[in-house]
Amino acid sequence: MTSTVSYKYIWKVSFPIIIGLIAQNIMVAIDTAFLGRVGVVALGAGALGGLFYLAVVMLGIGFGTGTQILIGRRNGEKQFGQIGKLTDHAIYFLLALATALFLVIFFLAPALLQFFIRSKEVFDGTLQFLRFRAWGIFFAFINITFTSFYVGTVRTRILTYSTIITAITNAVLDYFLIFGKGGFPEMGIAGAALASSISEFVTSLFFIVRTYYFEDTAKFNLFRFSRFEKSTMNRMLKLSIPIMLQNFLSFAGWFIFFMVIEHLGEHALAVSNICRSIYMLLMIPIWGLCSACNTLVSNLMGEGRINEVIPMIKKIVIISFTCTLIIITGNLILPRYVISIYTEDVNLIADCIRVLDVILLALVFFSVAMVMLFGVSGTGNTRITFNFEMFSISLYILTAYLLAVVYKLPVFYVWFVECEYFFVMGIFCFIYLRSGRWKHIKI
Repeated sequence: MTSTVSYKYIWKVSFPIIIGLIAQNIMVAIDTAFLGRVGVVALGAGALGGLFYLAVVMLGIGFGTGTQILIGRRNGEKQFGQIGKLTDHAIYFLLALATALFLVIFFLAPALLQFFIRSKEVFDGTLQFLRFRAWGIFFAFINITFTSFYVGTVRTRILTYSTIITAITNAVLDYFLIFGKGGFPEMGIAGAALASSISEFVTSLFFIVRTYYFEDTAKFNLFRFSRFEKSTMNRMLKLSIPIMLQNFLSFAGWFIFFMVIEHLGEHALAVSNICRSIYMLLMIPIWGLCSACNTLVSNLMGEGRINEVIPMIKKIVIISFTCTLIIITGNLILPRYVISIYTEDVNLIADCIRVLDVILLALVFFSVAMVMLFGVSGTGNTRITFNFEMFSISLYILTAYLLAVVYKLPVFYVWFVECEYFFVMGIFCFIYLRSGRWKHIKI
């Protein structure tokens, strides 16, 4: 950490994270772009399968975020030897969790999805996607552990390289496996899932080799695989469980949102999947800034620089809002070109443009609310962020249900719930940060 948290330093930390976050999102975008050439059913099934997988993976990401906060606090306190122990325990827990979630996807997902999905073609395609995508969860959780270490210690440059590896591997394998090129079988939607899983495996190999041979493993006690300590795990779980539940609720809410959209028909679902993919790409800079905010707050509090926390969050909000204005301007100018990457269907493009306009408005609320939310979680009070999420997501689902199922409004009206969700979340976080109750939290 530098003596003052400047705009330049914030961007220096955030930029590699932004590049790193492209990996998971770019896999979704590439899959969607290829599946758009396969058909409407493949697009819808890919959307639901991808969201179900992400909702499950968010449990691991939540634990990784809690680990990142603890690593950031120990890094700020200069207790470097404790970081390896935290990393080891994260691996123990996440691999056990990955095994449990793998079994859930294979044996419980069919019953759950059959309850929600009306279209048999979409249902069959979603299950086909998940059978191949489930294998990637083990490697995804390994990658989450390494990301927590590098972000928590404010050493984020490596995420740029991991992203490049993930994106290139996924794009090449998508082309071969979806369409059956280069002597590979034509697997369609299953090929997209298998390509993503293999990409995560390749990225795990990169993280392990790069860390073992090129990092100061002795300083951080990495790869020692220390003896399991119940007290260490309890501390990690106490901090992480609210974030795990919060992340799961957030993406489960989005999954339910798409279930609601499915009631409007396969066309509406295909429109929403294309827009979801664009939405997630547009979010990347803000997510990167949020992750930086999370670890910088934790590091500042570990160093005892409490008075710098709020000014630093304000700076990140300004950067986030500015990035969002640039993103909005670009997409207002070239919306049809952006959407045509995913589909050539004239009707789909027309409806996507209307939804994209709503998404751009939601990004304004998102750019402010999420930075503040991650600032709150960075202080260590993860229970309060879970409470904020519970209320906001409940209102979100209720409103979406009323608009789509009860009133049967066009799909772009239903997407306005995104604005409502981030507005409510932002109000809660603003009030809490102003209260100052976070200043003496120990983790």
